[in-house]
Amino acid sequence: MKIGILGAGSIGATLARKLSGAGHDVRVANSRGPETIGPHIVAAGARPVEAKNVATDVDVLITSIPLSRMPEVRELIADLPANAVIVDTSNYYPLRDGRVEALETGKVESVWITEQLGRPVAKAWNAITAGSFEAYGREGGHPDRIAIPVAADRDHDKSVAMALVEETGFDAFDAGSLADSWRQQPGAPAYCTDLSGRKLREALAEAEKDRLPQRRDIVVTALTERFPSYTDVSLHYLVRLNRAIYS
Repeated sequence: MKIGILGAGSIGATLARKLSGAGHDVRVANSRGPETIGPHIVAAGARPVEAKNVATDVDVLITSIPLSRMPEVRELIADLPANAVIVDTSNYYPLRDGRVEALETGKVESVWITEQLGRPVAKAWNAITAGSFEAYGREGGHPDRIAIPVAADRDHDKSVAMALVEETGFDAFDAGSLADSWRQQPGAPAYCTDLSGRKLREALAEAEKDRLPQRRDIVVTALTERFPSYTDVSLHYLVRLNRAIYS
């Protein structure tokens, strides 16, 4: 498939490498220009492009940018065909994104994003840490394969997103509709806790929507108090902390 990736941070860069390696025609863009795309992404086969061109003539557009910037994407996708799939990986963190009143009062993040873009999306790769995503991809059937929840309203969007998740080395788990995707938001037991498919099913079912913001903010506070920089946080520590607080 022809895949555009908007965002070349940790998740976007890993997506570009993995999907290029799977044989897809991948282009990647960020807000700073193609000359700033890392050589490790180019070496994997992805092509750096201007942001205005990342959604041109693609089958799939993956957005991997801060949630606060999602309204800017609407202009970029104005000419995107109706059957093209948009997969969003973003999450809401008020400390980074600023306060979004609709989300503070309970609107599901993915539903809010569809309103900003004016079209449906699939939600995937938002509930795994960048470190786990890069390090823990496994072949299908591997006993230690981690599952990733995928939510969408349109069957085509969900099937494409789930197929791509599988190609990146993880079990794709059908997490239902976008209205249900709060179960994979920050603060939920399924969020960044590296679970198998069976355990992920249980974690999604155990989520309590009203408790998510408080649990999310407890983890943020714990990390900012203990570590000078987020890059100082080890992958194992972060997953253990998430499991302790979100479960």
